[in-house]
Amino acid sequence: MPTAREYLAAGVINGILYAVGGQGKSGTDTWSTEAYHPTTDSWTTKARIPTKRFLLAAGVVNGKLYAVGGISHSFCNTVEAYDPSSNTWTTKAPMPTALAAPAAGVINGILYAVGGYDGTQIFNTVVAYDPATDTWTTKAPMPTARFGLAVGVINGILYAVGGGNANSVDVNTVEAYDPVTDTWTTKAPMPTARRYLAAGVVDGKLYAVGGFNGHILNTLEAYDPATDAWTTEPSMPTARYGLATSVVGSRLFAIGGHYFRHKVEAFNPRKSP
Repeated sequence: MPTAREYLAAGVINGILYAVGGQGKSGTDTWSTEAYHPTTDSWTTKARIPTKRFLLAAGVVNGKLYAVGGISHSFCNTVEAYDPSSNTWTTKAPMPTALAAPAAGVINGILYAVGGYDGTQIFNTVVAYDPATDTWTTKAPMPTARFGLAVGVINGILYAVGGGNANSVDVNTVEAYDPVTDTWTTKAPMPTARRYLAAGVVDGKLYAVGGFNGHILNTLEAYDPATDAWTTEPSMPTARYGLATSVVGSRLFAIGGHYFRHKVEAFNPRKSP
């Protein structure tokens, strides 16, 4: 990646992976927006995000990438949307609460932001953003308050995995949110407790990548909601946390993170032994 960084966010639009925000090696926040082209294994620089920040989350709705929350000098509730067709950013309605290290997932055109912290409190809140009306609504809270978690969406259900809890203890908790009933259920715990991990969904399975639990991890574990069970997968070549992930086709891309902030590695479950 041209700009080495950790605690960034990413999303895929039309087969192109966009990496936004994050924090550089010197501890300086970045407003870099860079696009990765898997077919050519190359990067291009795009219009920078208006609010430079790290520990943000992102989701893609209708061909636009929405960057939410994070830290920019202070905790922020900023929401900005990137349109690759015009290479422009626009400011949207802010989140109800300024916080960092939430996770975000998209279901049926609605972006759900879950968890996070504001420097004094760790949240179990769930808020939903509708780009069509530029409005936020509050949903049923997540059973376990946590930050630095990851999420994946499978068949209209949002799975929240890992993170640090209200006592800042790393957890292996897995909880599933159904937006139709606005309810949460507890699922089989992840084998490895960790925070600042990332996750992506390939072929109906959620892959939890990297993270930190007192050690910097290269762990890759896969959750199958059909069986409510986890399996251990081939380890990521480079151990790191504060990374971002996105999926293009059948490949899961791990981008940036601590200490290897420029590193990009890809995993294809279809080719795994």
